[in-house]
Amino acid sequence: MAYVAVKGGEAAISAAHSWLAEARRGAPDVPGLDLAQITEQLGRAVDRVMAEGALYDRDLAALAIKQAQGDLIEAAFLLRAYRTTLPRLIDTTPVDTSAMQIFRRVSAIFKDLPGGQRLGPTTDYTHRLLDFSLETAAPAPFAMPAGEPGAIEKMPRVTDLLGVESLLENDPTGDETPGDLTMDPLEYPAPRDLRLQGLARGDEGFLLALGYSTQRGYGSTHPFVGELRMGEVAVSIVPPELGFAIDIGDVTLTECQMVNQFGGSKTVPPQFTRGYGLCFGHADRKAMAMSLVDRAMRAGELGEEVTAPAQSIEFVLSHCDNIEATGFVEHLKLPHHVDFQSELETIRAMRAEALAALEARKLKETKRESETL
Repeated sequence: MAYVAVKGGEAAISAAHSWLAEARRGAPDVPGLDLAQITEQLGRAVDRVMAEGALYDRDLAALAIKQAQGDLIEAAFLLRAYRTTLPRLIDTTPVDTSAMQIFRRVSAIFKDLPGGQRLGPTTDYTHRLLDFSLETAAPAPFAMPAGEPGAIEKMPRVTDLLGVESLLENDPTGDETPGDLTMDPLEYPAPRDLRLQGLARGDEGFLLALGYSTQRGYGSTHPFVGELRMGEVAVSIVPPELGFAIDIGDVTLTECQMVNQFGGSKTVPPQFTRGYGLCFGHADRKAMAMSLVDRAMRAGELGEEVTAPAQSIEFVLSHCDNIEATGFVEHLKLPHHVDFQSELETIRAMRAEALAALEARKLKETKRESETL
């Protein structure tokens, strides 16, 4: 049977788009979703799309989720594409997460720490059982206990407590002006500032798998959550005409500082080392996975042997971006008729040559057997 290229055209594409719009809307007798419902009730999905789309805008992320029918990678793709159309007016000053208005702050290494633990809105201690009451009724509104504010003022970092005794390495970030992964192509070996940028907008599932691999022996690290905090951070800019910083708004961030054992080297005594994660919204899993992978990728600079995928800077950064991965994988379903026809002719020619050689060998063997008899 001969291979025949499938033919289509604008009419087929237009019909597919119309069908998609109908499928997106669903049954007309079911009330349609509005963006406020998505931003308010699907907050974790909005946070993930903002992080992987590299654009902090809850309404646009909600629109992308609605347009993508809940496909969060497609939604991040839409948001990232829109981001490229926006002008860059000014750079913000570095956000100060130590001054975060904290809604959630936990540490796995100290039970009693200055400022205390604050669970915040979390599923950490739920039973992970389906709540069928959500089918028909909204949960009762949460009432904050008397005397407890919704957010807590500035708290000391847990890692600063270890730093006092020199048990934890100094912050390895450095004072250099960070690069910009969105403006310049990535080159290897990538410095840590660009690695963190790549991880911050990387796919949560991919980073989770790599972070998990480091705990199973593929990365030689033994991590502890030094501190995980989530809350609002002020964003400020320095307008040239003013010359001083002004606040322009707040963003919700999740920050994780992972503390890892380190046996020391010829020049550095045994101490704890750091892994760092920071991402948009309330995203414990993403921030923790990011900090695990960040520490794993520091193996070379700490004198550790690089043997695992999570320790390979090029492997991680070349594959963690789900927008790039989507482009490479999903383009395979688009028309490749000309390419395939070329491959088809090549395979046919190779098969004909191989079959001719096989027939020639069979004739030789038959002739040899006849001469022997």
